[in-house]
Amino acid sequence: MQQQYIEEAEKALLHTYNRYPIVWERGEGVHLYDLEGKEYLDFVAGIAVFALGYRNKEYNDALKEQIDKIIHTSNYYYNVPAVEAAKKMKDVSGMDRVFFTNSGAEAVEGAIKAARKYAYLKDGRTDHEIIAMNHSFHGRTFGALSVTGNPKYREAFEPMIGNVKFAEMNDFDSVKALVNDRTCAIIFETVQGEGGIYPAEKEFMEQVKSLCGEKDILLILDEIQCGMGRTGSMYAWQRYGVKPDIMTTAKALGCGIPVGAFLMTERVAEHSLASGDHGTTYGGNPLAAAAICKVLELFGKNHILEHVNEVAPYLEKRLDTLMEKYDFIKARRGAGLMQGLVFDRPVADIINRALENGLVLINAGTDIIRFVPPLIITEADVDVMVERLERSF
Repeated sequence: MQQQYIEEAEKALLHTYNRYPIVWERGEGVHLYDLEGKEYLDFVAGIAVFALGYRNKEYNDALKEQIDKIIHTSNYYYNVPAVEAAKKMKDVSGMDRVFFTNSGAEAVEGAIKAARKYAYLKDGRTDHEIIAMNHSFHGRTFGALSVTGNPKYREAFEPMIGNVKFAEMNDFDSVKALVNDRTCAIIFETVQGEGGIYPAEKEFMEQVKSLCGEKDILLILDEIQCGMGRTGSMYAWQRYGVKPDIMTTAKALGCGIPVGAFLMTERVAEHSLASGDHGTTYGGNPLAAAAICKVLELFGKNHILEHVNEVAPYLEKRLDTLMEKYDFIKARRGAGLMQGLVFDRPVADIINRALENGLVLINAGTDIIRFVPPLIITEADVDVMVERLERSF
């Protein structure tokens, strides 16, 4: 049966993914099950999405209840879940204004538009520049792709939106060298994900923030993958105490429901996007907003941040032990439950063998295995992961 679905998919779906030969049927906690009933320990979580694990009853019941009320109305009207979700997001982020989107890439698009409008209102010019980082990843849509610091993703789709320059993460001099009177924003992931699990350094964050304040440049932090508790703070920038002017969030924000958002300070909100400047049909609809409300409620109720800070050091310790044991593992880097092991060779074969051994992993570049499990994993789950990973070596 599984092979039949795979063959049908290859005939029907646009081939933009090289998929693994598995058809998922269901999930339970931190485990996934394929159509043949085989159990897998999941250390991908839908790419850092299913923070609360699969089949969380309270989350599922909240969505069922909202479906029976109303799913969609459009943004020409108010709806209760969206208002409640916005209030909760302001509380956990310390930001002032929220715009709901359907995805992380859309959140980045909105953040870029807000930054350009902010600069336009200052001087009336339309030639403003954005500084992004090499090895970054912000999404596949044109604006998000334009600030993604990997030429292989961009080259077939040139020209991009233009006026984007690339600096080096954690190299303040490289950022400073690109700043001029047309620079309107500096954007980067607080922890780079696809580019290799590179956390920003505290000094770099502080230097960039200071420069932005001095030059009236907007700091945009992409928290789509590293946010929502993954590093032990609700948002990774909170670990540094460096607050952005605009931030993006998605993935675990909806724990499976397609939803994202960009948030900004009141200062930026008052001097950027106005009525008619931006919109979305589905963003912040009652179903998506109900998911956000329940996710944020459960983060608090189940002490998710505290749990991440308890279990993450154990994951780091076990990964460090692997690095010491095997000379083909060259480094570990990351923050909280967003970790990467760097190998001296491509990791595709290891990931494939891990699947055979009942372990779901993902790469971050050709030579890095990324670990972004549900935030509810236990030390026992880490032990099982390490055992299955070693078998895969």
